[in-house]
Amino acid sequence: MEIQQRWQTDSPEQTEHVNGKHERLANGLGWFSIGLGLAEVAAPGKVAELIGLGDEDHTRSLLRFYGMREIAAGMGILMRPQPAGWLWGRVAGDMLDLASLATAMKSETNDKSRVAMATAAVLGVTALDVMCAQQMSQYGAAQGDTSRVAKTIIINRSPEEVYLQWREFENFPKFMKHLEEVRTSGEGRSHWKTKAPAGTTVEWDAEITEDQPNSLIAWRSLADSEIRNSGRVRFERATGGRGTVVTVDMEYTPPAGVAGQAIAKLFGEEPGQQLDDDLRRFKQIMEIGEVVKSDASIHSGMHAAQPPEQAPAV
Repeated sequence: MEIQQRWQTDSPEQTEHVNGKHERLANGLGWFSIGLGLAEVAAPGKVAELIGLGDEDHTRSLLRFYGMREIAAGMGILMRPQPAGWLWGRVAGDMLDLASLATAMKSETNDKSRVAMATAAVLGVTALDVMCAQQMSQYGAAQGDTSRVAKTIIINRSPEEVYLQWREFENFPKFMKHLEEVRTSGEGRSHWKTKAPAGTTVEWDAEITEDQPNSLIAWRSLADSEIRNSGRVRFERATGGRGTVVTVDMEYTPPAGVAGQAIAKLFGEEPGQQLDDDLRRFKQIMEIGEVVKSDASIHSGMHAAQPPEQAPAV
């Protein structure tokens, strides 16, 4: 049975209404970003005074840099056709702004009451950015943002053993480092929670659409999932008694569309990259019973992987 994307959707009228609502919000955030950026570039001293920072050279330089970032994000949102990616870029910028304001709160030379007010304002804008980015990502899925990834690996175990291990979804976080949790709920359904760029998380519900013991497992996400995905994993006996050929073929819609996919790669969190690493760790669990870690990753002092000239002085 061929597995295709068959997610339930809203009616055209509902989709048009919701799209229009969130496009207006996206436009507003785009113009806000440009306006704020122009102020930071043209009058960084005034902006610094407004938010309680000292009017110093490094502060003005930093605000000008932030201003250029805001202008670029605003233009990207308004120019389309992928505003969700630029909105997620604004979210990342908001995180940077909040970190800068948190540092500013520690300085005795700054006006802490104004810094606190600025922090509250940024938190409010961040909430709007996140909400709008999520909605534009969800409804942008219909615009052809779906990506596909396929990976294959040979595991020196029988198809029966490999299938049984893979079928235990709740054990996936043991070898899929980006997964935080998988909960099965019966009737082939499960809930997934995974890490995403900038310290965020993404959750979705999935269901098994085909299950052929020792041969094939196919799945798809449910209609209200934050990230839409579907795919299948095949277990085929390798020639020459070399174990099992495992092939994972999946389609997914990046939370921030194509632009967000590129941003995720910078964080090393794009699904194609994840899948490569995950399959290697799954192979290690199947063949030796655990995920192998280098000495350098678990020892802080001298160890076998450390050249003698780098050993600490005694």
